[in-house]
Amino acid sequence: MPTLDVMSLENKKVGSVNLSDAVFGAEVNVPLVHQVVKAQLATRRQGTAKTKTKAEVRGGGKKPFKQKGTGNARQGSSRSPLQPGGGRIFGPRPRDYTQRTNRKMVNGALRSILSDRVKAGRLMVIDSFDLKEIKTKVLADIFGKKLNLTKALVIDEANKNLELSGRNLKGVRVMQTGGLNVYDVIRHDWVVFSKRAVESVDKRLAVGAKAK
Repeated sequence: MPTLDVMSLENKKVGSVNLSDAVFGAEVNVPLVHQVVKAQLATRRQGTAKTKTKAEVRGGGKKPFKQKGTGNARQGSSRSPLQPGGGRIFGPRPRDYTQRTNRKMVNGALRSILSDRVKAGRLMVIDSFDLKEIKTKVLADIFGKKLNLTKALVIDEANKNLELSGRNLKGVRVMQTGGLNVYDVIRHDWVVFSKRAVESVDKRLAVGAKAK
């Protein structure tokens, strides 16, 4: 059972928290993580790229030039893909790039990547993000000078002061536990939970998980 130190915003140990093996001590499943991240990024694609076909471009009612005597290959329409400004052959069409992954796969990938962060010593638990005011500079000092963290994903329950203070902070992304996802965990060097958030995530991801 992984036991992590609980730190204050002053980077001082104020306690510890016991986490379940099923969630934070699971075996890392790299192919599953890759599949879920690939699906997550594919789902973000708009799929609106489109070119016009021969039937959609303007013009083409008149034969561009006479059939014989010009030395050129015969052409029947200026809308032909062979003509400048003509339609495009096999160009992109609007499509849905969504790749569906079920909740069991997503939760399994989250358990894998969070366990990897624990093993790498890149997961930190903060007692509470109790900020008295909305101020980016205060949060920047906490992460830069006190906790000495760069490129951190911060997870907490609903916390307006934290969310608004961190939204313009370079290298830091703040989100609620419900928005926790595999891709954002991967792209940040550190994952920083509040104590209540890590307990909430532990409880949620433990459902249906198999302990080692």
